[in-house]
Amino acid sequence: MIQIYNTLGRKKQEFKPLNEGKVLMYQCGPTVYWTQHIGNLRAMVLADLIVRSFKYLGYEVSFVRNYTDVGHLSSDGDDGEDKMEKGAKRENLSPKEIADKYISIFEKDISALNILEASYKPLATNFISEMIEMVQVLLEKGFAYKTDLAVYFDISKASDYTKLSGQNLEDNISGAGRAEVEDTGKKNPQDFAIWFFKAGKHKNALQFWKSPFESPLVENGEGFPGWHMECSAMAKKLLGPTLDIHMGGIEHVPVHHTNEIAQSECANDATLANYWIHNEHLTVDGGKMSKSIGTAFSLDEVISKGFSALDLRFFYLQAHLRSKQNFTWDALKSAKNGFDNLKAKIQSLGSQIGTVDEKFRKEFIERISDDFNIPSALALVFEVVKSGLSDAEKLATILDFDEVFGLKLKENISEEVVLTEEEKTLIEERSKFRKERNFTESDKIRDELLARGIEIEDGPEGIKVKRV
Repeated sequence: MIQIYNTLGRKKQEFKPLNEGKVLMYQCGPTVYWTQHIGNLRAMVLADLIVRSFKYLGYEVSFVRNYTDVGHLSSDGDDGEDKMEKGAKRENLSPKEIADKYISIFEKDISALNILEASYKPLATNFISEMIEMVQVLLEKGFAYKTDLAVYFDISKASDYTKLSGQNLEDNISGAGRAEVEDTGKKNPQDFAIWFFKAGKHKNALQFWKSPFESPLVENGEGFPGWHMECSAMAKKLLGPTLDIHMGGIEHVPVHHTNEIAQSECANDATLANYWIHNEHLTVDGGKMSKSIGTAFSLDEVISKGFSALDLRFFYLQAHLRSKQNFTWDALKSAKNGFDNLKAKIQSLGSQIGTVDEKFRKEFIERISDDFNIPSALALVFEVVKSGLSDAEKLATILDFDEVFGLKLKENISEEVVLTEEEKTLIEERSKFRKERNFTESDKIRDELLARGIEIEDGPEGIKVKRV
């Protein structure tokens, strides 16, 4: 039985999918105007661990992770400049060129982190017609209204608008209060835009589309969708009106996901998602990750410090998704050392893969089924290493667990080296010279073997032989 902590209800609940053996899951993906920092990438790895866990447990997973390439204003509400336009002006490129550039970087980063391919990776700009259709439905049903500047969702018409956040309505204000009402024509400060007209502060918008919505300030209803509308339209188109799981960062609860729920459920007459999973933030040196103070590190910066992408993935595995995780270079170094030790243990187990130990596998399933407790599941690996299982059984069991961890541990298996009789004799002679402390002769043999493509490693447990 899988138990999931559901933000909607704020407790663990037994997972009951809409369709037996299948999972419909949506994650709010990146706004592609900048290189994603390691806090954003942690969220991607955490979603990957959930997808991998479901697959390990035998589920078929349809997973959507979108790209926002229009409409995300700098405030997450209705204020500020569109982030894509901001990126375009910063680099003197078009919004599409900015999107293409940073999608490419993101794809490279998640590949390096060994994140599985999503079932769908939609771009918001490819679903404008679906967004317009949903806005039309909301207008026809009376859940939305037009002003000269935008089409707004009327939150007073939504049932239990703050059910996800559990906050007072005043805590969910998307704008600046009464002044904003006067400036925009909103009925309430909390109402949010589902379509912006190419007018007012957006009159010079770089991205805009024709729409059936009328404003005296524009022709052909030209404008662009509100950020919240994107996920609602894409999720419905690709997965249906109701999802099993919707995932995103904890920062999405009070505004973005609250608004998604309101507009989707009013438009579709259906629950948007049965389970809401929100990951906590990655902090840096105990503080907020920030571009302005140089702590919003990219994966390339991590690699430039001598770490690998999988070192970072191993670091992420050590904290639960609902726990904040503090990044420091010392903490990453400690994680790297732990990962290196694990890889060395695997190399010491030889090359024969036996059968998975069912007792450990049962325990592993219990741990990942308990709200995806990956840190606890990872600790089980080291219990396997210390157990009385044969090396072949240990190796099989750890590799089985790695289907969830995604650490590419199989790449660390020592290949069995087949030696000729002459090579065996040379190795024996080298060992004899080393015992006699005749290192000159032993080194000569070592060099001769290396010339043949055979590398000898001396260690406390004896010598290891591998082909190079």
